[in-house]
Amino acid sequence: MFYHVKELQYNAKPEKPDAVYARKLQEILGGQFGEISVMIQYLFQGWNCRADQKYRDMLLDIGTEEIAHVEMLSTMIAQLLDNAPVKEQEEAAQDPIIRAAMGGMNVQHAIVSGLGAKPDDSMGYPWTARYTVASGNLLADFRANLNAESQGRLQAVRLYEMTEDRGVRDMLSFLIARDTMHQNQWLAAISELEARDGKVVPGTFNRQQEKQEVSYSFMNCSKGTDSAEGRWAKGPSMDGQGQFEYIENPEPMGQIPILAPGPIYIHGTMPSGQTPPPSQF
Repeated sequence: MFYHVKELQYNAKPEKPDAVYARKLQEILGGQFGEISVMIQYLFQGWNCRADQKYRDMLLDIGTEEIAHVEMLSTMIAQLLDNAPVKEQEEAAQDPIIRAAMGGMNVQHAIVSGLGAKPDDSMGYPWTARYTVASGNLLADFRANLNAESQGRLQAVRLYEMTEDRGVRDMLSFLIARDTMHQNQWLAAISELEARDGKVVPGTFNRQQEKQEVSYSFMNCSKGTDSAEGRWAKGPSMDGQGQFEYIENPEPMGQIPILAPGPIYIHGTMPSGQTPPPSQF
C-alpha cells in the first residue's frame, strides 16, 4: 500500500521558466537511466524478492523514494514550462525550420501534455519497461542498480552544469547527493552478497560444468598489446579461484562454419554446382 504526502521530498522551484531546459531535464525523468527507470526497477526487484526480508524492505524503501524523485522532476519541468509560447509552438510543429529556430523546446510539451512533464526522454522517445532489470538474482540486479545510479548521477551532474538557475541547481544538488548515497548503498549490498555467494553470478552454478581452461584467460583479439598491462591480464583472479593469463594470439578453437542449403521454399541462393528445381510460379 502506498500513501501520498502532499509536500515534495525536496524543493523543486526554478527561478524562472525555461522551456528549452525543460526538454533537457526530461532525460533524467524518462530516459534509460532516469528516475522512472530506477523507480520501476527497484519496486519490481522488491516485489519479486524471494531472499532475506531485509533486501525486500531495502528495495521497496528506495523504490518508493524514487517515486518522490519522479514527482519532483515532473513538478520542476511543469514550472519551467510556465508561459511557454504555446501558439508559436503549435505553428512550429507544422514547420521544422521554425521549430529549429525557436531553440529546441519540445513541442509536445505544448501540444500533447499541456505544459507538463511527459514519461519521455529528452528526444521525445517514450519510456519503456525494457530499460529495467529484475532477474531474481540480487547480486546481478544490484550490479545493474549500481550502473543505473552511476549513469543517473553522471547525467544529473552534466545537467547541473548546463544551467545557472539557482532553483534548478538546488534540486539537482539534492538528487546528486541521493545518487551518492544510492551508489554507496548498492556497493555495500554487493559486497555483502559477494562475501556470502562469491563474486561470479550465479554462484550456485557447478563450476565443473564450465570450460575451465578459459575461465581466466584474457584473449588479445586486436592489434597491439596495451591490454596486457591491465589487472585483468595477470595475477590472481578477482574471485580468488584462479590466475589470470594473457593470450597474445589466441588460436581458434571451433570449426569452420558451413551451413546446409536452405529448403526450396525459402528461395535463398543455392551453393555453386547445385541447380535449383524449376520454379512453381
